[in-house]
Amino acid sequence: MAFQVRTITTAEHVAFNASRPSVSFLQTPAWGEVKSEWRRESLGWFDDAGELVGAGLVLHRRLPKINKFKPLDKTLAYLPEGPSIDWASDDLAGWLRPMAAYLKKRGAFAVRIGAPAVARRWHGATIKAAIADPAVTRLSDVRPDELNHATTRALTQLRHLGWLPPKNGDAGFAAGQPRWVFQLPLVDKDEDQLLKGMNQLWRRNIKKATKAGVEVTVGTAADLPDFHRIYTETAERDHFNPRPLDYFQTMFRALQAEDPDRIRLYLAHHEGDLVAATTWVRVGQHVWYGYGASTTAKREVRGSNAVQWQMIKDAKAAGATVYDLRGITDTVDAEDPHVGLIQFKTGTGGEAVEYLGEWDLPLNHLLYKAFELYMSRR
Repeated sequence: MAFQVRTITTAEHVAFNASRPSVSFLQTPAWGEVKSEWRRESLGWFDDAGELVGAGLVLHRRLPKINKFKPLDKTLAYLPEGPSIDWASDDLAGWLRPMAAYLKKRGAFAVRIGAPAVARRWHGATIKAAIADPAVTRLSDVRPDELNHATTRALTQLRHLGWLPPKNGDAGFAAGQPRWVFQLPLVDKDEDQLLKGMNQLWRRNIKKATKAGVEVTVGTAADLPDFHRIYTETAERDHFNPRPLDYFQTMFRALQAEDPDRIRLYLAHHEGDLVAATTWVRVGQHVWYGYGASTTAKREVRGSNAVQWQMIKDAKAAGATVYDLRGITDTVDAEDPHVGLIQFKTGTGGEAVEYLGEWDLPLNHLLYKAFELYMSRR
């Protein structure tokens, strides 16, 4: 079945998202306002009866200047962690071809999607065993605990339709999203069960924070400067480039305008001192841990563990079925510096999840090759 694809209003898009158990927060119209440097539009998929059955946020970024040529009025059409369509369909062509045709008419030289379909899952015990095995360096080489055959079919269909996994990514242009994430399932678990599911270190640190008198509260946009102060301290300590304060102010303003409880700011204080802070994003039954920050001083009071535990409890209370700690790599090599990230997150009692990931469809092959060359040299 071929669907009709056309622009929909913000209100139509918000209503569609609300009718689903959840969609990625990167597929909300509000996220398009956060990414103000991209031209944005909401697309809708309509069936023969005229019913809206799919939706997606498209971010258009102009082709950058390549060598001596001026930028052309051509764009990369990017749907981060989207679109929200039936990824289990045996006929993805019916969904994707009309979208590609529409975006090509809109001036896109290529389309990038982030198929939000889970391919494989590894439970905590499997991850721990892999880390302990010196012969294993990648989780992708370990037999998964769950394999989604519908996603395997989707991968085959994407390749048949000419879609390609992107060779290069750049946060300033493609803003690629993680293919590997870590999630804590919340279904059929009360607080005691969630706490017992954590490893001994996590439980001990949560208990230590409570005993030390760490207090976790939900702040407001007025508290963002305090968050940003320790966020920049974290960036300097962990060697990454921090986002400016106005980025977070724009994020809060846009997301809360769409839904007052779309985003929260959590603050952990110890004896009046801010020691940790995080952002929390919710769409339907899915909660994401966004940004985190902590001070070098008073790390022994374990404010970061306290604030994570509060967010997990609040996610459960809000009706979420999953608490998402976002990106990881698939390394389980004890000698790899990235292994600490998956070890830390595994301590929550959750599982590693591999998505189908991001795929490109070149619409103008000459411009797409030039774009790939440009990205490889940055």
